[in-house]
Amino acid sequence: MNIHIPTRHNHKLRMLMEAINGDQELAQLYVCTNINAVDRSGLNDHGEIHIRIVANAALRLMRILVDAGVTPSIVRDHGLEPADAELVVVLAACLHDVGMVVHRQDHEMLSLVIAYPKARQLLATLYEEPQLTTMVSEVLHAIIAHNWEQECLTLEAGVVKVADALDMTQGRSRIPFEAGAVNIHSVSAQSIEQVRIERGDERPVRIVVDLSGTAGIFQVDELLQRKLQHSTLAPHVEIVARLESTTEHLSKVYKL
Repeated sequence: MNIHIPTRHNHKLRMLMEAINGDQELAQLYVCTNINAVDRSGLNDHGEIHIRIVANAALRLMRILVDAGVTPSIVRDHGLEPADAELVVVLAACLHDVGMVVHRQDHEMLSLVIAYPKARQLLATLYEEPQLTTMVSEVLHAIIAHNWEQECLTLEAGVVKVADALDMTQGRSRIPFEAGAVNIHSVSAQSIEQVRIERGDERPVRIVVDLSGTAGIFQVDELLQRKLQHSTLAPHVEIVARLESTTEHLSKVYKL
C-alpha cells in the first residue's frame, strides 16, 4: 500500500504508517471493502484512495486545531500528548470503513469487530499498558462516531467524522448514489471541483468548497454541513462554498 501522510517529527506516527503500509491483511480488507461497495452495491469508492484522502484530511484538521489552541480529548482526559491525538485520528481514518467487508448496512458497528484486534496489533509496539488500551478505545469511538447521526464524545471523533465527508471532489461523494444514475446526488457530486482545508480568521478552520455549478450546494448541505453539525468541530469550523463562472456567481458561508 501507499498511504502517504506528512508525519513531520511524530516518530510514532511514522512508525504507525510504516506498519499500516506493510500490512497485507489490511490491504486486502480495503480490496474486499471496495468490491462490496462499488462492484456489488453500486456505491462510490471506499477503498485505499478514500482512506488516503480521509487520513490526510483528519491529520490536517487536527494539526490546525491544535495550533489554534484547541485541546484534543485524549490530552484533556487521559494526559497524553497532541502527537498521540494524531495517531488516533489517522488510525481511525484507516479503519473506519473496514466493516464494509461484511455489509454496507451498519458498517460502522461492524468495523469495530475488525478494528479492535487490528488497532491493538498496530499500536502494540508503540504503547504499553494502560496507554495501549486508552489509544485503542479512542480509535474505536472515532470509528463508530463517523456515522453522521452518532454523537461524538471527543474532538478526535469529530475530526474523523468531518474528514470522511471531505472526500467529495468530482464524484467522490460520501452520499451513496447509484453508479451511472442521473439524479440530484450524482449531478451535485460532479459539481464539486475542489475541497481545501485552510486556517481560518474568525474560527481555527475554514473549509473551502469550489463548485462548478450551483447543484454542488446539495452536497454541502446534505453531507458536509450535516456531519459538521453532529460533530465536536462545529464551533471551530466554517464552511465556504464558492462558485465563480461566466454565468454564475455564488459565495455561501456556513457557521454552525
